[in-house]
Amino acid sequence: MKKSHNFAVNNKTPSDFNADGLALAGKNHQNRRTFLRNASAAGLLGGFALAAQPIQAQQVISTNFDGLEANEVDIQENGVELYAYMVKPKSVTGPLPVVIVCSEIFGVHEHIADIARRFAKQGYLAIAPEFFTRAGDPTSLGTFAEIMKEIISQTPDAQVMDDIRACLTWAAKNGGDTNRSAVTGFCWGGRITWLACANIPELKAGVAWYGRLVGEKSDNFPAHPIDLAKELKAPVLGLYGGADDGIPLNTVEQMKQALLQATGNAAAQASRFEIYPDTPHAFHADYRATYREAAAKDGWVKCLQWFKTHGV
Repeated sequence: MKKSHNFAVNNKTPSDFNADGLALAGKNHQNRRTFLRNASAAGLLGGFALAAQPIQAQQVISTNFDGLEANEVDIQENGVELYAYMVKPKSVTGPLPVVIVCSEIFGVHEHIADIARRFAKQGYLAIAPEFFTRAGDPTSLGTFAEIMKEIISQTPDAQVMDDIRACLTWAAKNGGDTNRSAVTGFCWGGRITWLACANIPELKAGVAWYGRLVGEKSDNFPAHPIDLAKELKAPVLGLYGGADDGIPLNTVEQMKQALLQATGNAAAQASRFEIYPDTPHAFHADYRATYREAAAKDGWVKCLQWFKTHGV
């Protein structure tokens, strides 16, 4: 199994990315799916969410497709119909370990697709589900507020958990070894990672990148990670920034205490945090100004180590 990063920094300009987005990503879900199909075939890069502009093109990581099979898949399992981006190494015999990649609020845009390819380079069957399929296309919305109102608020936690279960069922039928399955996610997807590890016993490990730990409750969001510490079924590594304005360190401390108090729960007791001092939210997002290379690379290494430690 190859262990090198095999990353390359893309040298496109911001206008190149905008042109790619207009030409390839389009304004609707079907066109965005066509973009990813073209990217899978030709190694093109584009399709970043409008709300994430301006793109920091000089630091964007572009993972090549050498030795990979990358496709969109329509997952239809357990009564769920779901679009996902799937990547795996070519010419591998035997079932592959599985990692579910949970997106930010922007959905499966190019950054998340690239992360899936990074995992596939490490020998994983990587699945990035488009959890927001029913609510709409967040990549076409221009502000965070619009995405939160029109997409996130309309995507219940229970639905997302069912989507992850459907991905695992699909993976078991398509070359994945779900006895070696993990989940990771970023921002919105970081919170989902904690929830998945509390709700889905098939998962063996999770890595949450700066996912919110506390919050207001509602019918769609009945519990947050801090409420589920005693219910964890897989250990979670939390990767957080010490200068994250949206996730204060006191909430991380609250979560640490909740994990300590979950006596008798092996997954809770095994869970850990890595705090990167003076590091902002979204420090792994190489297409944004918040990217911090040292923390991102260290977090990636720790993510892979965490999965291996826990048998994935």
